[in-house]
Amino acid sequence: MRLVLKRHFSPSPTFAINSGQDIAFHSSAKWKIHFEASKQTSKLIVIDFTASWCGPCKFIQPAINEFAEKYTDIEFIKIDVDEMNNVAQEFKVHVMPTFILIKRGKEVDKVVGAKKEDFQKKIEKHRF
Repeated sequence: MRLVLKRHFSPSPTFAINSGQDIAFHSSAKWKIHFEASKQTSKLIVIDFTASWCGPCKFIQPAINEFAEKYTDIEFIKIDVDEMNNVAQEFKVHVMPTFILIKRGKEVDKVVGAKKEDFQKKIEKHRF
């Protein structure tokens, strides 16, 4: 896995940044700080709630990587529901994958399941 750091982040063991704008958080505290800061921007944030054991999550991963490379104006966040169950509960996630689209700290849309076309349509709808 390639590590690419965004401008305003410093290296930390509590999150990892993959290709494009794909950020994986591993600490609820770091996630909360990031989420609070995101409320100050109109940038679309997509949270990918996933699990290492989830087959559909693995199936959709190439599409997520493609979208993260294509839509560089969007921030893609990956949260493992087993690692950060409290965050998944906050967003009422019960099925993986679930993608929550957020602007200014508010949920604007959601995709439940590995539905690439639906996911892309909702990204296009909310990205500006």
